[in-house]
Amino acid sequence: MGAWALLVMAAGVGSRFGGLKQLEPVGPSGERLLDYSVYDALRAGAGRVVVVLRREMEEGFHALLGQRWASRAEVVYAFQDLDDVPAGFAGPPGRSKPWGTGHAVLAARRAVTGPFAVINADDFYGTEGLALLANFFATARSAVQGSHALVAYRLGNTLSDHGSVSRGVCRLDGEGRLAGIDERLGVRRREDGSIWAEGGDPPLPLDPDAPVSMNLWGFGPDLFGHLEERFAAFLAERGQDPTAEFYLPTAVTDLIDAGLATVEVFTTSSRWFGLTHRQDTVAVRRHLEELGERGIYPPRLWPV
Repeated sequence: MGAWALLVMAAGVGSRFGGLKQLEPVGPSGERLLDYSVYDALRAGAGRVVVVLRREMEEGFHALLGQRWASRAEVVYAFQDLDDVPAGFAGPPGRSKPWGTGHAVLAARRAVTGPFAVINADDFYGTEGLALLANFFATARSAVQGSHALVAYRLGNTLSDHGSVSRGVCRLDGEGRLAGIDERLGVRRREDGSIWAEGGDPPLPLDPDAPVSMNLWGFGPDLFGHLEERFAAFLAERGQDPTAEFYLPTAVTDLIDAGLATVEVFTTSSRWFGLTHRQDTVAVRRHLEELGERGIYPPRLWPV
């Protein structure tokens, strides 16, 4: 079994997509995007797959996906429950939206004891990104308390042809480590090929080679204690806001600013793609077919 785990954030509701993106068949044999990430993680050395879900998703998710992987790795489910909050706190009445990506990772704290990679369930990361994290986990520095990693993608390799997206643009320090992440809204490519964030006032031009976070992280288990503290602080400040979310990048940036974490940034030239809009499905299927034709993936990822 591998020494590190793959933690999958799969509890989202897919409001822009119009359904559960995690379960959309896009591969030549009906594979979901997550099948490819798990396949890449296992061949890079992961030994456990921890999937963070809403409880009502478990049975259907396991039937469609989890049982495919169980012959290759240990598959564990963790649940992002709204009432999974520190003692003395409670969410606002009627809230149904999950608490955000930081809380999704925190939900897996009892299922992860060693180093782990974090991914979104509805994104395609490619073989290089997970291999870069596996290489990081193999180094002595990854065992140092507070030492983490992020695989960044070039902005121009992460856009949708069917609508604007939000992107976290990475700021690096003088040593190439993460200094912070700036959220840019309404990011799209204009007809002249330039890329703009049009969700702010004024719109901002963006460098197509700017490194952006697509939530492909590598962490040590010491992260969980810090997330617990920051989640409690978040609830004290914003817990009664029915739309507020505890974001993983914000929590990590807070740790960096406090001197409690360093994050090495590895930039990949691989193309990211995912299911943001329903219309993205056609392009995603085409990309996966091309990767199969090039021999990067077999025609069927898992045995029947």
